[in-house]
Amino acid sequence: MAGTFKFELVTPERILLSEDATQVVVPGVDGDFAVLAGHAPVVSALRPGVVSATLGGGTKRILVKGGFVEIDGERLIVLAERAVDLGTLDAAGLAAELQTAEAELAAAATDAARYAAASAVDQLRALQR
Repeated sequence: MAGTFKFELVTPERILLSEDATQVVVPGVDGDFAVLAGHAPVVSALRPGVVSATLGGGTKRILVKGGFVEIDGERLIVLAERAVDLGTLDAAGLAAELQTAEAELAAAATDAARYAAASAVDQLRALQR
């Protein structure tokens, strides 16, 4: 399929997704960025946020909690500390994720930890709306 690239989203527990994509929007630490076929090679850290992937069967949205992304022009690999498919998350699950993120924010001891936890809380509150 022309204009596609291999997209893989991996967590420590499993490979969550491995499909061809036409576009993926990734929450980088310096802001969201879109990846298309032939993208320049990049390695970036992730901030908590939503990965939005346009696949052959539609769009998939996945909440990620930190990690790294590697792009080589033919493939995008997201190595996420934690990932949850938003298509399978109900209101109770979202509330539980928010409660966990708020607890992590309250316990954060460094600026980096506070920034990551605050980003997660902001994203989750936006999703609740």
